[in-house]
Amino acid sequence: MRTPHVVVVMGVAGTGKTTIGPLLAARLGVPYAEGDDFHPQANIAKMAAGVPLDDADRWPWLDAIGAWAHERAGRGGVVSCSALKRSYRDRLRAAAPGVVFVHLTGDRALIEDRMSHRRGHFMPTALLDSQFATLQPLQADEAGVAVDVGGGPEGITERAVTALDRLPDPAP
Repeated sequence: MRTPHVVVVMGVAGTGKTTIGPLLAARLGVPYAEGDDFHPQANIAKMAAGVPLDDADRWPWLDAIGAWAHERAGRGGVVSCSALKRSYRDRLRAAAPGVVFVHLTGDRALIEDRMSHRRGHFMPTALLDSQFATLQPLQADEAGVAVDVGGGPEGITERAVTALDRLPDPAP
């Protein structure tokens, strides 16, 4: 039997991390954790005010997500987290070495359109430019896959599952 991965569903705001994460977790038969729930209230207030987070804001948030991923090692799990910079992903890997990433990618216009239609989320569309400016896509030496967000959630999830199936089993 294949050991389940701990998967971080990553990407800029509006790519569907909160939609795809639970669908992916259900397909993999593992728990899901919403990355936004790991943010301290100060981070949420800052983003809601249209102010991008800096690295000092992100470190405690990433450490909390890394601790969750570490706890799930060998049992699997899915967590959403923008993980926009390589250094952020390195920090998550330091806490949970077997973690893999599903990078949700897409056309900026599509993502902005999706963001403009969501309700009740603290992240304003105005911060999308800062998200794209910060984004460092997965590198060839990073365990993970890129999945285009075109189409519906079920198709995106299916592409993610297929891509993850091609990855080697995580280290014990």
